[in-house]
Amino acid sequence: MSNNTVRIGVIGIGNMGRGHCGYLATGDIAGATLAAVADSSASALDWAAQSLPESVQRFDSAEAMMTSGAVDAVIIAAPHYYHPPLAIAALNLGLHILVEKPAGVYVKQVREMNEVAAKSDRVFGIMFNQRTRPVHQKVREVIASGELGEIRRTQYMITNWFRTQSYYDSGGWRATWAGEGGGVLVNQCPHNLDLWQWFCGMPTRVRAFCGFGKHHDIEVEDDVTAYVEYANGATGTFITTTGEAPGANWLEISGDRGRLRMEGNNITFWRTSQSVSEFLRTSPDGFAQPETWRCEIPVKGNYDANEHRAITRGWVAAIHDGKPLLAEGSEGINGVQLANAMLLSAWTDDWANVPTDEEKYYELLQEKIRTSSVKKTVSEKAFDLTGTY
Repeated sequence: MSNNTVRIGVIGIGNMGRGHCGYLATGDIAGATLAAVADSSASALDWAAQSLPESVQRFDSAEAMMTSGAVDAVIIAAPHYYHPPLAIAALNLGLHILVEKPAGVYVKQVREMNEVAAKSDRVFGIMFNQRTRPVHQKVREVIASGELGEIRRTQYMITNWFRTQSYYDSGGWRATWAGEGGGVLVNQCPHNLDLWQWFCGMPTRVRAFCGFGKHHDIEVEDDVTAYVEYANGATGTFITTTGEAPGANWLEISGDRGRLRMEGNNITFWRTSQSVSEFLRTSPDGFAQPETWRCEIPVKGNYDANEHRAITRGWVAAIHDGKPLLAEGSEGINGVQLANAMLLSAWTDDWANVPTDEEKYYELLQEKIRTSSVKKTVSEKAFDLTGTY
């Protein structure tokens, strides 16, 4: 690192990449500087020339930037399929990495990325910025404290990801098996899938029903209803869509000591005075219920309005001082496991285990790509990524 400052390069300067460039260029991250950007798009590089300081170097490929010696670390904000191969290349060059969500499109490529990262001494983070929200941290804290008791049921409703047809028509890679690798599960829901497993752990199997182009003229899923089972016998549902308005976004978790509901910035906890399972076994009254107290759990305001900046700040602190990450990059595989399992279940009209049968999923994804009738084009001059699909 130059003068103990982490020189950061951003790969992919579309919407997300430009957001990262913005706060890095203005010096919002102590101990770090924006040193370079890389994108195959001439118009994107023109934007960089006009919008970023002259000191920021511009490259027309990720490879050129990563081998230039100009950067110590990279933020990968390229399309989803490119996250693992670019991360692997960066790690092999001795660079720290922060990967945008999702970690990748399919488990096989994410596992390979994690294996390379595990052998490296570089800091590997993932942009799960919603973990920084105090309301999410408080839900996790309550569950971890044991106050809710053993989890019995989870219900996650996320139908406020409404998108119009023009959204899907806005990019050549959007909503295609070849370009994006999926729909709402891959694009909008990685945060929700991560939070779900962050709070409740991973299920053991999934039965999902997906609508492919149910609401839009697209080939990928835009409507999902999934049922899961956990090792302790608990069950859960996960419902999401981009075609429903007005949408809702709430999570309910029932445990042996009550029920927790998160909606917006509010957490309500209906806490039972004793164990529900013990009460139902021992009460002599067939219609009795345990005494229940309704508690509104206070949530402090967001400590950092820019959640992405907060994750990047933590990543840089880990590079400098070895501080633990809020979102370890290796944890990104969990949400991909869930998304893959849901799609695999829908494709096969059967249960899908977790961990997912990654070879079967990969094979079926390739078949979706081969038989696609969508004629969109995707241009990325970063690496020879033959075989990464």
